[in-house]
Amino acid sequence: MPTSAVKPENYDQLLESKTNEIKSLFESDYCGEFDVFRSAPTGFRMRAEFKVWHEGDDLYYVMYKKGESKKPYRVDEFLIADEQIQTLMPKLLDCVRENTILRKKLFQVEFLTTLSGQKLITLIYHRQLDDEWIAEAKKLEDKLDSMVIGRARKLHLVLTQDYVEETLNVINKEFTYKQIEGAFTQPNARVNQEMINWACKQSEGIGGDLLELYCGNGNFTLPLSTRFNKVLATEISKTSVKAAEFNIDKNNIDNIRVARLSSEEFTEISNKRKETRRMPYEELNEYSFSSVFVDPPRAGLDDGTRELVSDFDNIIYISCSPETLKRDLAQLEKTHEVKRMALFDQFPYTDHAECGAYLIKK
Repeated sequence: MPTSAVKPENYDQLLESKTNEIKSLFESDYCGEFDVFRSAPTGFRMRAEFKVWHEGDDLYYVMYKKGESKKPYRVDEFLIADEQIQTLMPKLLDCVRENTILRKKLFQVEFLTTLSGQKLITLIYHRQLDDEWIAEAKKLEDKLDSMVIGRARKLHLVLTQDYVEETLNVINKEFTYKQIEGAFTQPNARVNQEMINWACKQSEGIGGDLLELYCGNGNFTLPLSTRFNKVLATEISKTSVKAAEFNIDKNNIDNIRVARLSSEEFTEISNKRKETRRMPYEELNEYSFSSVFVDPPRAGLDDGTRELVSDFDNIIYISCSPETLKRDLAQLEKTHEVKRMALFDQFPYTDHAECGAYLIKK
């Protein structure tokens, strides 16, 4: 996103336009009111990454516009970033600029912050890092009150830890999450809280057991577990599965089982076309599913998964692509009715929109 597009005074107008476009897209699927969740106009991104441009004795952050990979533009302020990132940006450059060990062949910086106040900075280099670098990076941690990681080709140097712990307030309760450096997390933490709250609201009073596909680090899983007897959550990423299991234990939750499976694999197991040690057939018999929750990647649901979820009484669908959600609803509406929809403005000043749909069996 070009920084020139960030004009907080235009935010309400842009959100209204985005809302109207989404309503128009789904007008044949849903005639009720949309739940619209706005973002803060500034300071909403908990992640940011920049290339580092060296020019004589100076260095500064740069970004590239989409489709213009050879034309960097300088970034001196980044209003959409969390205030902690905005504060760290100049401080980090000041520390690195005068330090030849930290500066040498540094080409990228990544920031990860949390509502809980933890901060992590990743410095990425075109050279190998040694004990001298480690000593200076430890001083940098103290100066910036932030954890620091060094990366280079085939090298990952963790000084303190490679994750932050986030605390989200959902359904009037605090949940703690391990967010691992480099792994996916929702970038707009406050809107993420609204998304989770909305999903929990739709599932209130349903009961039974829940199947969740694409669970990630348990972002939705932990709060949703308070609404169901048992939860079976699946995720293909080994890193995310480990984070989810950590988060379940950290929050003292005992009714969630995480299986490292893709949605396609789970569909084959459910249809008894495949069996794996990670999910024997007999384990599925322990569940009495009433509902399914899905938060798929931008490509949406594959054919087999759409068929699988159409067998559930209740479907809660969070989508990062309105177009693929529209496509999936065309199939799901043969068996289900859309009862509620929502727009979550995760990405202000862009065309991207996160949507929610709650469907019940006809």
